[in-house]
Amino acid sequence: MTDVLDADQVETPEQATRRRRRSVLLFLRDILFILLAAVVISFVIKTFFVRSFYIPSASMENTLMVNDRVIVSLLTPGLTPLQHGDVVVFQDPGGWLTDLPPAAPSSPLDGVLAFLGLAAPTDSNHLIKRVIGLPGDHVQCCNVLGRLTVNGVPLDEPYIHLPSGVTSSDPYTFSVTVPKGDIWVMGDNRNDSEDSAYHETKHDTSPFVPLRDVTGQALLISWPFNRWTFLGNYPVVFSDVPSKSK
Repeated sequence: MTDVLDADQVETPEQATRRRRRSVLLFLRDILFILLAAVVISFVIKTFFVRSFYIPSASMENTLMVNDRVIVSLLTPGLTPLQHGDVVVFQDPGGWLTDLPPAAPSSPLDGVLAFLGLAAPTDSNHLIKRVIGLPGDHVQCCNVLGRLTVNGVPLDEPYIHLPSGVTSSDPYTFSVTVPKGDIWVMGDNRNDSEDSAYHETKHDTSPFVPLRDVTGQALLISWPFNRWTFLGNYPVVFSDVPSKSK
């Protein structure tokens, strides 16, 4: 049996061309809409939720290595409070970034990706350290065993990196009480970190980091892939530290 088409259903060449052109335009419109939506979503995520940052120095070794990329939650400390042991990214509280390490090579594409939050900016005014003291805490270095104490409790810190033969958890001696609205931060590479302890012993005016300068909490290493891992805050280390928050 042979199917018979109504003459009104047969497309002319001109109609077929217009239909194909319309299909292509609709397809391109949909692609453009998807791309614009992706850009907006990426920008919103970067602005309000997470950002990527580049590690330029050795101050957090061996937790973080030079050229690592980390994903940082912007919800801390805004919606979720900081805790002892958190690894945080913060803006320079004043005079900490005197000798900037060389920035990683970048290109216009890197700038676009950084703007969208898909790559780590290499020229930012940010640092990354570990939170040791919260507002009201008394932080002291060191006891007779070379251990850092917080509110009188000595810390056994598995994350710190010390040179061979060095037993003290920090090369400096200090005893401070963290003011309200500030935190005390230190690098895991204690002998190569210009952190709160370094600036305190140098008698700088800003050894503490204001909470308003904290950008967020580093959650994981995202690059290189062979170092992909979550960044913990070692709650066991601080489990016996009594709260002195103001």
